[in-house]
Amino acid sequence: MTDIKELLLSRIRDVADYPEPGVMFKDITPLLADPAAFTALTDALAELTVRHGATKIVGLEARGFILGAPAAVRAGVGFIPVRKAGKLPGATLSQAYDLEYGSAEIEVHAEDLVVGDRVMVIDDVLATGGTAEASLQLIRRAGADVAGVVVLMELAFLAGRQRLEPALGGAPLEALITV
Repeated sequence: MTDIKELLLSRIRDVADYPEPGVMFKDITPLLADPAAFTALTDALAELTVRHGATKIVGLEARGFILGAPAAVRAGVGFIPVRKAGKLPGATLSQAYDLEYGSAEIEVHAEDLVVGDRVMVIDDVLATGGTAEASLQLIRRAGADVAGVVVLMELAFLAGRQRLEPALGGAPLEALITV
C-alpha cells in the first residue's frame, strides 16, 4: 500500500491560495491524466468495494463521479450518482446538511437504492464530512445498508472523520492518503 500512496501523492499537485488566500488546494487532475496512477487508484477503490461486500457505489458530485464510476465497473457493481439538489429528473430523495457558512442539499433517484443494497460511498476528499454524512442518511432512508466510505484523500486537520464516525454506525471509513 505504501507504493500506491507514494504514486498517488506524487500525482497530486498543491495549488497555493486557491480558491482563496491561505488555502492549499489539492489538485487531482494530474493524477487523472496519468493512466498508471488512475488505474492504480481505480483498482484500489474497486478492491475495497469488493472486500467490504458492496453491491453498489454511490459517487458524490462531482469528483466522486470520476472516481466511483470506473471503480464500480471494475468491481462489477452498480453506480449511483448523488447530485446537488435540482439536477436529477424524476422522483428523488433529498437530504439537507449544514456547511460552514449556510447549508446545501443533495439528492439521489428514489428507485436507485433498495432494501438489500450494500452501498460504498466514494469521493475524492474527506474535508469536514458534511456531504458524506448526508449521503449516509440518504442511503439509509432509501432502505439500503452502508458498506463504508472510501476517499482518495483525508484532510485530517478539518476533523471530518470525527464528524462522520457516529453516522457510519460501525461501517469502515478508508482514506488512501491522509494529509
